Amino acid sequence: MGDVTQLIVQARAGDRGALDRLFALLYPELREIAHRRLAPHQRGGLLDTTALVNECYLRFVQRDSLRPEDRAHFLAYAATVMRSIIVDTARQALAARRGGDLERQTLDSVLADSLAAPAEDILDVEAALQQLGQLDARLVQVVEMRYFVGMKDAEIAEALGLSTRSVHRAWEKARLLLAHALRG
Repeated sequence: MGDVTQLIVQARAGDRGALDRLFALLYPELREIAHRRLAPHQRGGLLDTTALVNECYLRFVQRDSLRPEDRAHFLAYAATVMRSIIVDTARQALAARRGGDLERQTLDSVLADSLAAPAEDILDVEAALQQLGQLDARLVQVVEMRYFVGMKDAEIAEALGLSTRSVHRAWEKARLLLAHALRG
């Protein structure tokens, strides 16, 4: 059993120190995942890479149980948590922009268009992934592992117990369905 797997086993048993060591060991990979997650949305600057990794760590600490079984599962799960954080942040940004508790005022469409931020894009992608998940949850796993974690088809196949060809077909299907959903 490798160091990462051993730390995951210990963290699943409730050893907080093991979770800390696990995050420290995988920090460079987690930063890379965070960077990939944020890259399409840098225009709005809702989060930075370090803040996203730190928030991911806090979410892991707040959870009662750690589900992943090995490095690949852990990184895929971390990517899912990061996606959730980005979506939550985008929703908060949109709520704040729309006035939250403040007195509401209308804006003309030109001004409203100029205020458009990547938060809408993030929520559109999240909605598309949710739709995809309703069709086939495995497709979402493949998208997260390949696009956001940066895993190769062979690594995804091993993590999900599929053939490499099945992973490739799932990726192609997911890409087509997401492209269709995002075009409206």
